[in-house]
Amino acid sequence: MTTIATTNPATGEVEKTFDALTDEEVDRRIARAAETFASYRRTPLEQRAEWMNEAAGILDRESEQIGAMLTTEMGKTLKAAGAEARKCAAACRFYAAHAAEFLADRRPAEPGDVGASDAYVRYEPLGPVLAVMPWNFPLWQVVRFAAPGLMAGNVGLLKHSSNVPQTALFLEDLFRRAGFPEGAFQTLLIGSAEVERVLRDPRVKAATLTGSEPAGRSVASIAADEIKPTVLELGGSDPFVVMPSADIEAAARTAAESRCLNNGQSCISAKRFIVDIGCADEFERLFVANMRAQKVGDPMDDATDVGPLVSEQGRAEVEELVADAVEKGATVLCGGRRPDGPGWFYPPTVVSGVTPEMRMYHEEVFGPVASLFRVRGVSEAVEVANATGFGLGSNAWTRDGTERDRFVRELDAGQVFINGKTTSYPELPFGGVKRSGYGRELSADGVRAFCNAKTVWVG
Repeated sequence: MTTIATTNPATGEVEKTFDALTDEEVDRRIARAAETFASYRRTPLEQRAEWMNEAAGILDRESEQIGAMLTTEMGKTLKAAGAEARKCAAACRFYAAHAAEFLADRRPAEPGDVGASDAYVRYEPLGPVLAVMPWNFPLWQVVRFAAPGLMAGNVGLLKHSSNVPQTALFLEDLFRRAGFPEGAFQTLLIGSAEVERVLRDPRVKAATLTGSEPAGRSVASIAADEIKPTVLELGGSDPFVVMPSADIEAAARTAAESRCLNNGQSCISAKRFIVDIGCADEFERLFVANMRAQKVGDPMDDATDVGPLVSEQGRAEVEELVADAVEKGATVLCGGRRPDGPGWFYPPTVVSGVTPEMRMYHEEVFGPVASLFRVRGVSEAVEVANATGFGLGSNAWTRDGTERDRFVRELDAGQVFINGKTTSYPELPFGGVKRSGYGRELSADGVRAFCNAKTVWVG
């Protein structure tokens, strides 16, 4: 039986438990979603925008309380949790302001070119969409689907990670309080084993998932069998390339910030640091110093930079990857040992000498652990950067225009950030290639992801 509970990662103590929904309750919620969609899809965009702006207002006004909830459930620092709530508010306002533009009828050619008096593309919502979401950004990863989805006229069914139930219930309450109809966005407190039954229900028209590669494979295969569209955002093992022309001090500082973001539990944070031999000694010295300077401690303390990992299992997996690398010849330059005391803490760690025989070379390390590589020139840097099955984000640091253009062209990733930290913006598409998934969230792509692009031809 699935355990649905808030377990504080800083203490390891269970703070609150919840009952999973029965099959009958799940069916009622799916029925309500389908019934709501029939009328909600005709709600004027101006009204949807009004409700979405109100949701933004709630997120801003209650960001401190929301932040404390996120920190308690998954361990991110309180300052990061409050910032996540405010980022969600900004995304809600963005879609309230721009959805009408993104969903407007599009005329790609002169009507006469296709033998018509008028011809255009019309964007229509699909219906109830199942969102299977993870714990690491428990608010943002839901809102980046929900805000464009609701503005497009779809309705949402959220299956959140079972360790963030309070956040999941808050999200349902958020959109209800903002004015959206009762069935427009509902939370399903269910276990992973129940996802297939929901996704196979004919009233559910599509699915979006952010999570692990195995979870993505499962949802994608079920949806394919049912011929339903999906968007998948899976893992990442993002490269962070540094060339001698770069601002090495800024690169090293940003590298540590990126690797320790969200306690090292971010799909798009840099994980593999690929440094040209011409600046490797300087970068290593500064990077290790910056990693050591990160303060590990109580996530409720504003002075803390790195809180606990989300679970005991999560920490054990990180430890296993580091131990495997060390056993096969890698060197730990800092960190590498869990601290004494309660909670699932793990220090910022830098590992050098990682080779293809080590699991860390191929697998995503979901904790504040960095792999450091030395290369000779752009070609080898690109080769090492692309030597992974993942392709979510990527970074390159250089002041050389020719090098920059090569990294933009040749890095296999959904995003390439030059001289800056990888992040997500409502204004820009977000997603990956290879085993990092497919489809795009955010920007106009996020609104249209679950729309029927209906061609209209008038003779």
